[in-house]
Amino acid sequence: MVVVGAGIVGLAVAREFSRHGFETLVLERHERPGQETTSRNSGVIHSGIYYPTGSLKARLCVRGRDLLYQYCQARDIAHRRCGKLIVAQEHQLERLAALRATAIANGVDDLKWLDGLDVRELEPRVKCAAALWSPSTGIIDVHELLMGYVGDFEASGGVMVLHSNVSSAEVSQSGFVLDVEAAGSPTKLHCNVLVNCAGLDAPNFLKNLSGYPQDRVPSAYYAKGNYFVCQGSRPFRHLVYPMPNEAGLGVHATLDLDGTTRFGPDVEWVESPEYSVDPARADAFYDAIREYWPELSEGSLQPGYAGVRPKLVGPGAKAADFVIETAQSHGVDGLINLLGIESPGLTSSLAIAEWVVKGVRSGANEQRDFAAPASA
Repeated sequence: MVVVGAGIVGLAVAREFSRHGFETLVLERHERPGQETTSRNSGVIHSGIYYPTGSLKARLCVRGRDLLYQYCQARDIAHRRCGKLIVAQEHQLERLAALRATAIANGVDDLKWLDGLDVRELEPRVKCAAALWSPSTGIIDVHELLMGYVGDFEASGGVMVLHSNVSSAEVSQSGFVLDVEAAGSPTKLHCNVLVNCAGLDAPNFLKNLSGYPQDRVPSAYYAKGNYFVCQGSRPFRHLVYPMPNEAGLGVHATLDLDGTTRFGPDVEWVESPEYSVDPARADAFYDAIREYWPELSEGSLQPGYAGVRPKLVGPGAKAADFVIETAQSHGVDGLINLLGIESPGLTSSLAIAEWVVKGVRSGANEQRDFAAPASA
């Protein structure tokens, strides 16, 4: 079995396969695991509030959150269940109530509705009409988590090969033949199960897979998210989120484990992944942040870093669900595609792995398609 991609989800899947006795090889084109989406996100453990009820995002986030907290405690991985406020202004109260209803339907049963005065007791600098308090939201050291997955994977016999780019592949009678550029030398690998966890490059991987129905290859869209750091100030003790928008969760305040505050991400649609941060984008950040923190002083935001989210739909479209695609839908035995695994992918990683491996262990002829129903 080969897993393509050593991001947080690819390693979670590989770890789970290896723990269940599958001979598993991970191929990663970069010099280190987790160099793309994994290392460039907010480091938040989400509770499952935002996603359409019945969707994969909703189901796997709630399950993944619980598994992740258990894993962090067992492995002593740095994290903190710091809690989150989702704040609403007067004109957003109906949307906040709808969000609470969605969260409850998703199984998030610990939310509390707070009025403006209650919020001020928790976060004196926050201005809002009301908020949802989510005590099960937290933050995590992403690098420690990634290394935990790597350690488990290798301890159970798995092998990861870095600097290994799969340039093309084809379906064969016995599985798959992969053309791999490993440390500058071309080689061919054979496997009977192939898991596409290539993240930002997952759709392009399918374009180069001979035998995969090309009319099923999804378009790839890239939503860049810029972050700015609040220098010299630690205004909040908890995460503070505005109301979400169609492309993301709004410019929110997150915390590092040392208490440093950063803001982001925004949404900048780009043609291809790139990670520069334009200082001029700070102007829009000031406007967005001052809706809930009016005291933000001019000049206090400095460029931080940027990440890119793998999207299956472009600007103006309703957010797509995770797609975990098997032979039931594409017809290629032994091929599993994980597509559009953006937020809450990190939170969901152990649940995604659990679900995929259960499907494979149930038998190739019985394996179900994991894509969410169209009504979700």
